[in-house]
Amino acid sequence: MFEGKQVWAELPVLPAKELVPLVQKFEAAGVEGVWAPQIFGAPFTTLAAAATVTKKIKLGSGIALAFTRSPLETACSAIDLDHISDGRVVLGLGSSAKSQIEGSFGMEYGKPLAHMREVVAQVRAVIENGHSGELQKLEGEYHTLDLSHFRLIRPARRSSVPIFLPAIFEKACEQAGAIADGLLGHPLWTTDWLQSKVTTHVQAGLDKAGRERSEIDVNLMIFTVINDDRAEAIADARANIAFYTQSPQYLRYFDAIGFGGQAREIQAAFAVQDYEAMTKACPDEMISTITIVGPADEVREKVAERAQYANSITPVVPQFGLEPDKAAIYRQRIADLFYPSVTGK
Repeated sequence: MFEGKQVWAELPVLPAKELVPLVQKFEAAGVEGVWAPQIFGAPFTTLAAAATVTKKIKLGSGIALAFTRSPLETACSAIDLDHISDGRVVLGLGSSAKSQIEGSFGMEYGKPLAHMREVVAQVRAVIENGHSGELQKLEGEYHTLDLSHFRLIRPARRSSVPIFLPAIFEKACEQAGAIADGLLGHPLWTTDWLQSKVTTHVQAGLDKAGRERSEIDVNLMIFTVINDDRAEAIADARANIAFYTQSPQYLRYFDAIGFGGQAREIQAAFAVQDYEAMTKACPDEMISTITIVGPADEVREKVAERAQYANSITPVVPQFGLEPDKAAIYRQRIADLFYPSVTGK
């Protein structure tokens, strides 16, 4: 626990000899759950490996890209993993960037809020009733599933699996409040954005759906670099923030937090694949506004400031641009500060 909040960890793709002891240490330390991200490969493989060597820790896809596969495949992946883990799955589903979904994956993006609402509804239907033979046809704007001849071999481990939706903008926060079991806060969020935008719009979504605040778990992913050398910490986070800034659909967010000009310069550099220019265009102030950097005591204080707006937190290493050995050092420092029994403290 951290300031009364549950703590989650990020579980990257690792060789088995590294993944197994890491996730077992997380469990021994009382970490609530682990999120396995999807950059390209689906996160279910990593989570299945973790499920076989743990007993209690929750296993979250943080996030699985919702538009790159059929809702049926997503539902069946969650069902299989829930059986393997004996009911520990948390299904995080995200839209990602249009350029990635339509470019890299060659799939339809559409209107992301409407598309996500449809995917969530169809995934829930399959998990709840995929064994019954009663689903017939699920018709939507983006996915029409003819399930008249489909039936799971056995019922899902649970009739519903918690679904978390990520967000960066206000409308996505509202949608999470209205339809999701949890909101996975974007690591680009600043403390001011949390205070001024997120809380208000999550509550607006809850109010529209007639739900209580207790019906949603807000989990904040927070880029965290613990280092007594502040300049080194900022330098180590620079490539990561530049990477996240390259998406044009985030430009409105960077305008809102005061770094629109820098974001445009980074995006222009990305367009010509000038990665050195991208990092040079990412100033120290932009990095330290988004990423929590500095000595352990200062990091703890700043994370606690953000955590007051959440039910749970996930401090993560900004690993784009970091050598694996250095990322491992920063992961260990996060463990020492937020779940110290990993090191026996």
